[in-house]
Amino acid sequence: MDDVELVLGPLLRHVDESSATVWVETSGPCEVTVLHAGAPTFEVCGHHYALVVLTGLAPGTSTPYEVRLDGRTVWPQPESPFPASRIRTLPEDGAPFRLVFGSCRKPHEHDSLGTDALVSYAERMRGLPESEWPRSLLLLGDQVYADETTAETQAWLATRRDLSEPPGTEVTDFDEYAHLYRETWCDPPVRWLLSTVPVSMIFDDHDVRDDWNTSDVWRERMRRHPWWTGRLRGAFMSYWVYQHLGNLGPGELAEDPTAAAVLDGPGDRTELLRRLADEADDELGAVKHARWSYRRRFGRVRLLVIDSRAGRILGGGRRSMLDEEEFRWVEQSAEGEHDHLLIGTSLPWLLPPAFSDLESLNEAACRRPGRRGRVAEWVRQTGDFEHWAAFRSSFDRLARLVERTGSADGAPATICVLSGDVHHSYFARARFPRRLRSAVYQLTCSPVHNTAPSYLRLAFRAGWWRPLAWLAGRWARLSGVEPPPLDWSCVLGPRFTNAIATLELTGRRAEAWLELSEPDGLVVYARLPLAP
Repeated sequence: MDDVELVLGPLLRHVDESSATVWVETSGPCEVTVLHAGAPTFEVCGHHYALVVLTGLAPGTSTPYEVRLDGRTVWPQPESPFPASRIRTLPEDGAPFRLVFGSCRKPHEHDSLGTDALVSYAERMRGLPESEWPRSLLLLGDQVYADETTAETQAWLATRRDLSEPPGTEVTDFDEYAHLYRETWCDPPVRWLLSTVPVSMIFDDHDVRDDWNTSDVWRERMRRHPWWTGRLRGAFMSYWVYQHLGNLGPGELAEDPTAAAVLDGPGDRTELLRRLADEADDELGAVKHARWSYRRRFGRVRLLVIDSRAGRILGGGRRSMLDEEEFRWVEQSAEGEHDHLLIGTSLPWLLPPAFSDLESLNEAACRRPGRRGRVAEWVRQTGDFEHWAAFRSSFDRLARLVERTGSADGAPATICVLSGDVHHSYFARARFPRRLRSAVYQLTCSPVHNTAPSYLRLAFRAGWWRPLAWLAGRWARLSGVEPPPLDWSCVLGPRFTNAIATLELTGRRAEAWLELSEPDGLVVYARLPLAP
């Protein structure tokens, strides 16, 4: 029998002061060992995975590690130009915490999209002292493009099925999603980066399909396609395996019934995850869908990542980013004393003001009966009016959460909403009618490796123009849309180059900067002190 090989990974996922998790995909069933811990693989649709949970680690340590399959070392790769992969536990004191984030990364085949910012970051990082490496990486959506595949993937798909039949060159099932993840994470620099910097993730629309869950009209139209059920099932199953599982820490893995069942020894977990996937899209069903939102703690820093795609309520005349139970969970998770509260959501909460008012206006127009409502729905889908402002009640509820948290005794020094999606990067400062104890920012970084057409660049620049914002706001007020409960203005950007953003938090101080990916490497565009 041939030796089992490492197909993808290792990915270093959840790391705190005393524990870590390492994810791998292998070519067959085996025992996976990292440092002192081991785990058997589990099977999904003929593919094999393992999540190794390490506990009892010492705080503030840095330990190089290998990956062994049935006792045979398969990582690091021979003659790799990169340093050893390491597990760096969080220190117990208030040492600086550096988080890197971004979204929207197409595979490296797309050279026309410019220099891949994540590749550039990894290449630079390998030459830096370990003290300058980030503590965490947050990928805020569009890790894979299920609806915009590469030429290589299309050639591979053509060996499996007739691409003249719907959905053509888009992916259809778990096997095809597995191919996308391998293609996206196989670049040697990115593979090393993901093995060394703990990474958290959340999906966005292209992980499933452009405009995913824009409205109930969109959802019902997609459900009429005979291939859609299989596509959505493969999307949720693969997302759980490749992304969501690693977002959970050891305690959450033990408490989560699906994770506990999947990791309970070797075996085929296909049917278990298929049931979970089928329930996940049933927003009003008797069985509660999986909660894809999650939280992380980095000392005195709280990261709260919100699912702003799969958990939407769209039917029955309601529109909400999250159902009531999950929204309450988000509000409860923001409580407590933190030096900094980071809210990750793939879609920006604060868009350019003109666009924010237009999306709220469009939501109201879509409720009109007859032709006017149908035209407004066409505008919604054509213009991608699907962000927080297009779910106005949810926008306002998040604003109340931020205001309540930022005005409380022991409020964090900063509340930062981290987002992507919109294929341009900007930092915006928010101000509420009453002065808060916390400084509030929208920090948007997108794309890591993609682009925006010239007409969208012009539109997004215009969205920050005060006269246009006034006109959009006036139109919205005359149409009965209430003004937003806060004001905001752009303090950095917008920029349309591939980019990566960094937050550095030291005690109650905070600084953010944006780096643009140029052919010769990353270039700092600007640095912004958030809390002196």
